[in-house]
Amino acid sequence: MLIFFIILSYQGLTQSLERVEPPFWWVGMNNTELQLLLYGKDISELTPVSSSMNIKVMAVHRMQSPNYLFIDLDIDENAQPGHFTIMLMRQSLSVLEFEYELKKREMTGEERKAFDASDVLYLITPDRFANGDPSNDEIAGMKEGLDRSKEYGRHGGDIQGIIDHLDYIYDMGFTAIWLNPLLENDQAQWSYHGYSTTDYCKVDPRFGSNEDYKRLCMEASEKGIGVIMDVIVNHCGSEHWWMKDLPGPDWINNSSGEYVQTNHRKTTLIDPYGSSRDRRLMTEGWFVPSMPDLNQNNPFMSTYLIQNSIWWIEYCGLYGLRQDTYSYPFRDFMTDWTCAINYEYPHMNIVGEEWTDNPSLISYWQEGKVNQDGYTSCLPSLMDFPLCMTLHKALNEDESFMTGLSRIYELLANDFQYADPYNLVIFPDNHDMSRVFTQLKEDTAHFKMAMIFYATTRGIPQIFYGTEILMNNKGTESHGVIRSDFPGGWPGDRHNAFTGQGMDSDIIDIQQWVSKLLNWRKTASAVHYGNLIHFNPANGVYSYFRYNKDQCVMVVMNGKDEDVDLDLDTYSEIIRPYASYKNVMADQEGLLKDGLSVKANSAMLLELRK
Repeated sequence: MLIFFIILSYQGLTQSLERVEPPFWWVGMNNTELQLLLYGKDISELTPVSSSMNIKVMAVHRMQSPNYLFIDLDIDENAQPGHFTIMLMRQSLSVLEFEYELKKREMTGEERKAFDASDVLYLITPDRFANGDPSNDEIAGMKEGLDRSKEYGRHGGDIQGIIDHLDYIYDMGFTAIWLNPLLENDQAQWSYHGYSTTDYCKVDPRFGSNEDYKRLCMEASEKGIGVIMDVIVNHCGSEHWWMKDLPGPDWINNSSGEYVQTNHRKTTLIDPYGSSRDRRLMTEGWFVPSMPDLNQNNPFMSTYLIQNSIWWIEYCGLYGLRQDTYSYPFRDFMTDWTCAINYEYPHMNIVGEEWTDNPSLISYWQEGKVNQDGYTSCLPSLMDFPLCMTLHKALNEDESFMTGLSRIYELLANDFQYADPYNLVIFPDNHDMSRVFTQLKEDTAHFKMAMIFYATTRGIPQIFYGTEILMNNKGTESHGVIRSDFPGGWPGDRHNAFTGQGMDSDIIDIQQWVSKLLNWRKTASAVHYGNLIHFNPANGVYSYFRYNKDQCVMVVMNGKDEDVDLDLDTYSEIIRPYASYKNVMADQEGLLKDGLSVKANSAMLLELRK
């Protein structure tokens, strides 16, 4: 990724070039246009000229700061991979020049695949998973060093630690990894979580290098595991390099004057009665003081963010994107961002975070939804927060007509609002909330019910690292504790969940049980792409089926404290062709004519057979 610079002096003045972003590009992209951001002392005084007949300078844009130059290039379809020179001229003299590389694509955008409902995503906070390379624990010049004793400090997990445990991830039954952000976060504190980007083109050296990230994606892909990148276009970190010298005051929102906080009132974006003031404050306010709010209405910022996402997809061969705080940026930009990615990669899946318990707000943002206000989205998937919140309630309360498992039934009935409910990402918890075992009051039976439900209902399951070993945050809601270190990821750990050494036998049993469930799911085509039918909950029992022409899966959840014998006539419309079953988790077989009984506080997972 080296860019070669030649700096010359002219009439006593010296220009410099510190950055060119994106660092390189590719030939054969669907969009032949590329905008380069150049940063260096007084470079706006210069005029760029391309040395290649197939790469033309179409426009040059100068900012308020004299240290920026934006160059619009057009890459002809006849352009070949290799280097060409861009000369920055003053009149007829080349004051500065640099070589820029166009690479050959490894595959076309049409050929690139992405995660779907056949996958189970494993969410990892890299700093807390495994330390595979202690040599990068401390990086000279970076503001925050290693301190594993602090809940919110850096603990040393890195990319190599994830690579070292790809076999574990595969054996557990996961087929994709969603990583909390890996890009540089050179903040003075709380830099471990990754959501305060200080360089959009560079992996944080405490995690590894760009090349390490690409190697992770390649080695994971060889094992049948895709990598999903966590993207943040709403804000950057307060220590981002451009914050010391903005291109202009409209590069970020509220760049001068008093700090303006977002109201976090996401309903204002859709509310037909909402005030323009409230809507503006939601979008233009900062998330927190350490996260400057980016102004995507600035066309150069917009192009920069779109190109950066495409750059990482192409460079690492990503399996998908997760977009943080999806509704906070300007919504027209979010359409531009998703549509631009889909134009380049027609099969790319992108999941957006919209944290609400209201399906109407979630569905508004999904591609294909016809909205009353005419807003059109290109976002394929969203995080299903309503289902997550509903499941916690359902398993923590007594059964009645409208409580307990009936809540799940009633919520899923709202799926008519979604353009594609089968493409939602479903999850029992994530890195921003109490762990599911804690939310279920450390009830192992309810935990197993939740896991079977998430493995078999519609959608794409995502499981937070450590869920498989009942990691919890009992007695605290500290995010630093929620994102605790995975046992065995550090030399000298007394407990090792990767090998089982020192682990409680009950935890190992749960871990193996989860692995069995997820590895079975790999084979379950009806769960991947089949239809869903569910039945009115009665007597504390909620039942549903996933089916296609090749397979029929029956799931029965019993929320009562006593065993229940099922009336199979209730399900005759779907089970009529079937004579027998296999109980997947119990490894038992039986005949339907002999009846079915589901144990108290449990979920029964059956494959029906003719």
